[in-house]
Amino acid sequence: MELRINQKAYQVDADADTPLLWVIRDDLGLTGTKYGCGLAQCGACSVLVDGNVVRSCVTPVAALVGREITTIEAIESDEVGKRVVATWVEHQVAQCGYCQSGQVMAATALLKHTPAPSKAQIEAAMINLCRCGTYNAIHAAVDALAKQEGA
Repeated sequence: MELRINQKAYQVDADADTPLLWVIRDDLGLTGTKYGCGLAQCGACSVLVDGNVVRSCVTPVAALVGREITTIEAIESDEVGKRVVATWVEHQVAQCGYCQSGQVMAATALLKHTPAPSKAQIEAAMINLCRCGTYNAIHAAVDALAKQEGA
C-alpha cells in the first residue's frame, strides 16, 4: 500500500492492521515519533493526519491510504509547526524530551484549527502525558503562541 508521509509517497509492505507507529519507526526509520503506552493514552506517538492529531500506536496503516501524514521530522516545514518548535525552545519546555514530539504535534494541530485558543481550549487539547511534569511550560508556550495569533 502507498502512504504519504511528510509529503513523500512510500510503498509499505505491512499487514493492514499494523499500527502506523511501527511502520514509521521500524520500516521508514523516522524515530522522532515515540512509543509510550501502546494504548493511545499518553500521546508520545502523536502524528498529524490531514492536519488532525492522531495516536499512531493504535491507528492501522490501511486506514491511512490516501491521507497526508506528518511526523515530527517534517513539522517545521509547516509555518505553524515552525513557530511551535521555536516557542518550545524559547520557553525551554523540554526536560527529558521523550514526550515532546507528541506535545509539539498536539500544539500544532490545536493552533492550525484554532489560531487563538482560550486557556480552556489549550487545556482541553494539550492532554498528552509528560513524565517530567512540564505541563506549566507546555501551557505557557501554547498560551504565548495563542496571544501572538490573537494580537
